[in-house]
Amino acid sequence: MPDDQTNRRLAAILAADVVGYSRMMGSDEAGTLKALKHHRESVFDPAIAQHKGRVVKLIGDGTLVEFGSVVDAVNCALAIQRVIKAEAPSNGIMLRIGINLGDVIIEGDDIYGDGVNVAARLEPLAAPGGVCVASIVNESVGNRIDVRFTDAGEVAVKNISRPIRVWKWHPDSDPVVVQPAPIAVASPKAQSEPPSIAVLPFNNMSGDPEQEYFSDGITEDIITDLSKVAGLLVIARNSTFTYKGRSVDIRNVGRELGVRSVLEGSIRRASNRVRITAQLIDAATGGHVWADRYDRDLTDIFAVQDEVTRHIVDALKVKLTPVEAARIAESPTSNVEAHDLFLRARELLLGQKKNREVFDQIVTLLGRVIELDPGYAEAYAGLAMAHNLDFQNGWTGATDALEVAARFAAQAVEKGPAVPYARFVACVIAIWQRDLDRARKQAEAALALNPNLATAIATLGLVEIYSGNADAAIPLIEQAIRLDPAFVQQTLHFLGSAYFAAGKYETAAATFQERIRLAPETDLSRAFLASALGHLGEVEEAKRVWAELKAINPRYSFEGHLSRLPFRNQADIDRIREGVRMAGLNP
Repeated sequence: MPDDQTNRRLAAILAADVVGYSRMMGSDEAGTLKALKHHRESVFDPAIAQHKGRVVKLIGDGTLVEFGSVVDAVNCALAIQRVIKAEAPSNGIMLRIGINLGDVIIEGDDIYGDGVNVAARLEPLAAPGGVCVASIVNESVGNRIDVRFTDAGEVAVKNISRPIRVWKWHPDSDPVVVQPAPIAVASPKAQSEPPSIAVLPFNNMSGDPEQEYFSDGITEDIITDLSKVAGLLVIARNSTFTYKGRSVDIRNVGRELGVRSVLEGSIRRASNRVRITAQLIDAATGGHVWADRYDRDLTDIFAVQDEVTRHIVDALKVKLTPVEAARIAESPTSNVEAHDLFLRARELLLGQKKNREVFDQIVTLLGRVIELDPGYAEAYAGLAMAHNLDFQNGWTGATDALEVAARFAAQAVEKGPAVPYARFVACVIAIWQRDLDRARKQAEAALALNPNLATAIATLGLVEIYSGNADAAIPLIEQAIRLDPAFVQQTLHFLGSAYFAAGKYETAAATFQERIRLAPETDLSRAFLASALGHLGEVEEAKRVWAELKAINPRYSFEGHLSRLPFRNQADIDRIREGVRMAGLNP
């Protein structure tokens, strides 16, 4: 990943401080330290672990915590304050908590920037035992938490140029405090997520760089098989393959991808034989959990993948259902040559380079696959996606590219109704055909077969946006980002669009700004950002963003862009136009 991506990110920051700490230390230093230690071990740290936060640093009685999800950050603060309220007489520890959502700069394990500064300034504004959040946080969480914050007006914040509207909550009038939710002990097992794993690209040990597609293909197949297990959280290929060719510390991989286990290995292919080695590693300690080596005929490759998957599932103590076991054991084809050609084609489809030449190669390879095995459903799905890309990019100039893609997608589903990729591709094409009901059914079918398919989750989120259900789209797209954190340069646009369609313009603007930072040449996100800024009254900034857009793409057509978006409700399109008009722009 580019350095820019690893040095900055959009994050939710929680700042907490003990009320009256200096006074408590002055009157009983030993007792205060003991009470603070007990509080951290029994309440604060377990709540952070349970809500997937990361303690950045402890500063005396203060703590700075980073969260990937603003909902997790707020729910964590609520849980802590409710428990403290319920047991306040026992130890005297009371906190103020401030939360902000913003851009942060990462240096090693530390974080800096306005996103952090604002959170630190919000914390003393909270009442003792309460929580104070920035308006962007209140807007982001919406109705996804069980409380409502109270508008506390605008405040001037030190070193921040513009006033910030703040919102507050206190547990005194909160009925949930009577029976606070229990906080589990601080350990990885206490987290609410299922066992999580990332599969790193297996090393090609064949001595032939031309065999890279094969080792990558087997890695992809293992990820797909593991993803079919509902009791696992499996990181997507896009994210794990960012580590390809790099010497990595598994503990860093676990922290960066948010997983407890990492699988790594190697593949050696020689003639009709293949050797696969695999090691499952505990991401927290770097210790080996399980390892094995397989020497087989190439014709046994699917059986080997099945064995590797089952051993991993067993090692993670996850129970397979009979249906899941059957799905993992299914082979896409019995023809070794057809599978080999499909792996070559899939590598091109997943690659960064896309043009007419690559399109022709994909079509030729997959055409040969179908000649060898007319029942190979994934080959039809691959052809459907290739022709869909041709439709979007106009490589061949074919006027019927979308219709051709739709025919191949229908064949893929017909020949492989239980193939998740076929269902996903059918969903994508249905969106372009503006058939949102069919798109939803295909996305839901894909996720029933593969609950970890991040692309299908994100695409279902798009269907919800275009159908007028933006609030339902937000958690879907956030889950897709959780499963594919390195691919956020695309999904952040979806997330920003969801916030925009929900009328949450401040959060939408921050999300689009993050997307622009990760994808500096985007015109699409700049158009949406300019509209969001128009709704916020930030006219000069909107004009600056629009000038950037036109410099990047002088031929950009705002109306042409809007005409391609399959919104079901005209009001959603009008809202985008209205924001641009409010910004004084004439697109």
